[in-house]
Amino acid sequence: MPDSSQPIRTHGLTHLALGVRDVDRAFAFYERVFGMVAIYRSDSFVQGQTPGTRDVVVFETATSRVGESAGIAHFGFRLVDPSAIDDAARAIEAAGGTVEEKGEFVPGEPYLFARDLDGYLFEVWFEIPTPVDPR
Repeated sequence: MPDSSQPIRTHGLTHLALGVRDVDRAFAFYERVFGMVAIYRSDSFVQGQTPGTRDVVVFETATSRVGESAGIAHFGFRLVDPSAIDDAARAIEAAGGTVEEKGEFVPGEPYLFARDLDGYLFEVWFEIPTPVDPR
């Protein structure tokens, strides 16, 4: 029997599903901004993954509550290089999104909040590596 006092080992939070008006349009935005690759497609959804990561964002056809987060404030993409924050802002705007806020949490940790084409709020930020980050 497994030891229930030990945490379950995972690769972390790696899956997010968004209800969208048009799956191809929604996926194209994240493909353009983050280089996301479609790893599975059906008539009603597209699973996208950012190269070099284990994250998966599923874009599912929805007719109601599109753009509503139902209690989730936002989701985020962590930058590898803090100097890429301005490039991220330009890419978001070029893909049709809107940057709502931009700044630094602390010196050297820039962030921005933006909305995608369906109105979802997401963050792009850099965080100095923490003691529990993977090597």
